[in-house]
Amino acid sequence: MTTPVPDESLSSASRVVVVGGGPGGYEAALVARRLGADVTVVERAGMGGAAVLTDVMPSKTLIATAEWLTIADRAPELGIRADGFALSGAEARHHIDLAAVNTRVKALAAAQSADIRARLEREGVRIVLGEGRLDGPQRVLVRTPGGVDDEALEADVVLVATGATPRELPTARPDGERILTWTQLYDLTSLPEKLIVVGSGVTGAEFAGAYTSLGADVTLVSSRDRVLPGEDADAAELLEGVFKARGMHVLSRSRAEGARRTADGVVVTLSDGREVEGSHVLFAVGSIPTTAGLGLEEAGVRLAPSGHIQVDKVSRTSARGIYAAGDVTGVLPLASVAATQGRIAMSHALGDAVKPLSLRGVSANIFTAPEIATVGLSESRLQSTGTQYTVSMLPIARNPRAKMLGVREGFIKIFAHPGSGTVLGAVLVGPRASESVFPLTLAVTHRMTTDQVAEAVTVYPSMSGTIAEVARMLHHRSED
Repeated sequence: MTTPVPDESLSSASRVVVVGGGPGGYEAALVARRLGADVTVVERAGMGGAAVLTDVMPSKTLIATAEWLTIADRAPELGIRADGFALSGAEARHHIDLAAVNTRVKALAAAQSADIRARLEREGVRIVLGEGRLDGPQRVLVRTPGGVDDEALEADVVLVATGATPRELPTARPDGERILTWTQLYDLTSLPEKLIVVGSGVTGAEFAGAYTSLGADVTLVSSRDRVLPGEDADAAELLEGVFKARGMHVLSRSRAEGARRTADGVVVTLSDGREVEGSHVLFAVGSIPTTAGLGLEEAGVRLAPSGHIQVDKVSRTSARGIYAAGDVTGVLPLASVAATQGRIAMSHALGDAVKPLSLRGVSANIFTAPEIATVGLSESRLQSTGTQYTVSMLPIARNPRAKMLGVREGFIKIFAHPGSGTVLGAVLVGPRASESVFPLTLAVTHRMTTDQVAEAVTVYPSMSGTIAEVARMLHHRSED
């Protein structure tokens, strides 16, 4: 374990102020308390931040509901019949009460936020609801809701974890009714009759897939050749095929220029002059870091041209005593990475042993149906860097457990070094890929070989059996 040495004056720091209560912020607060610091968290919306209240947890709850519909619609082929319902055709589809779904989504998010707050308070963390901004490197000013005067918080260490917000097009300003960002979807009380999703990255693909499964007529507008342009090509091609088979309209190489309201819907204008009509439009065209108005540059914090806070591998900024974590840094937009950055920051600032951030073993998941999980180096990265590798892939449709469950779409793909057999990366496509990727995350993190993965005995029948089978296909016989 590498132990970077913090500034001596910071190793005995006792006052920590965290600006932002998302995963990076609240995980940092817990570490700082365990290390004996006096900790205050400033959060403007609610504990858990956007990840809990408007982003990760709500979206994945909605997607989980859509997944159940996908499973239920497959029931007849498994021999399951429901008395009193049609057994085939469009009438066999289940129907969604979106108002009830969104009520549950928001209730679960609020409950999780309350649980996080309660946990922090039990640990002795002070929580201040309000907007924080830096007044130099060792002071945070907080404007509380309805407050007349700012509250000044003195700090030995400041962590900025303010996250990011959806990027908006000036030609398509969200109104919360017909032109939407992903944070506004949960106020809908009925299923959009015809939803246009602009943006085919992770967020766009997840929501397009979910609303298709929920029963909406969905058109996905992609400026690239395919959906998920930054992901594994085989996985993206498979998912796009699934989307189209389920009735989604995919407009490739089509860039949206703007959107306008009509009497009863919206019209999205494309760069080539075409117009796409719908009842609602969701813009999922990326996000921007929440750094404006925080006093960062005045405090000596260097920002990238994109507006992200520049940090090193222990989350330090260019200003002494100021750290940053999460989406505001632009390192990797994952809640797990944000939490890791926050923990690392406090361990470093308060003089504890710390291992600098490494993205080598970070696994990620796209919550479509099927899910796409990745870990380690991608095939495009291996090719662009000229790294030698071998690859093996099997469809999960041949897996006996998959046959039992009626699962047909998906595969397991592993990349390995041709000489040592070290696992370099992996792609898993299928139901619950987010759960199945863990053994390969361990393999990449600890530089295990494919033989070591293959030698582990798996349950029969199980989906994980295909992981071992793919690893066995990469066995390299020694010439010695």
